[in-house]
Amino acid sequence: MKMKDNMADQTLCPVARAETVVGDRWTVLVLRELFARNHRFEEIQAQTGGTPQMITARLKKLEADGLLTRRVYNKRPLRHEYHLTEKGEAFFPVLMALRAWGEAWCKSPREGRAMNYTHLTCGKPAGLGPVCESCGKPVRREDMVGERTAKYQKERDARWDAFKASR
Repeated sequence: MKMKDNMADQTLCPVARAETVVGDRWTVLVLRELFARNHRFEEIQAQTGGTPQMITARLKKLEADGLLTRRVYNKRPLRHEYHLTEKGEAFFPVLMALRAWGEAWCKSPREGRAMNYTHLTCGKPAGLGPVCESCGKPVRREDMVGERTAKYQKERDARWDAFKASR
């Protein structure tokens, strides 16, 4: 990993530098969960399927890189919640671009979308962005409300139930 970091430090390429921060599956899935307002370790672990060690490592790195902060929610035993910083919130368009690409190229149209977003500015479906498919204005996280489809919610509930049962 050290060589990778050194290579990124030696280039002006923003893609190479960004990849050192968010360039693995588990980090992106942790960020997805934080955007879904899952702030507790167990919720993040259950929905990503990562081992405790993998999730811990990603949370620590995201904190060190300034994308999230930890907040104590229980002193005994000590427990933290994880919340996005301004830098972390700025990752939202990237996550939405991954979502749009995944919907277009990694799934069958028969499966349907996992999430549907309503653009609060116009009150209509936002689509896959980066502009609202209904009104054509740019979509921002704070101007949208997302709703999981029943099928996707069932999938997430099953993961949570399996996680709780394994404990």
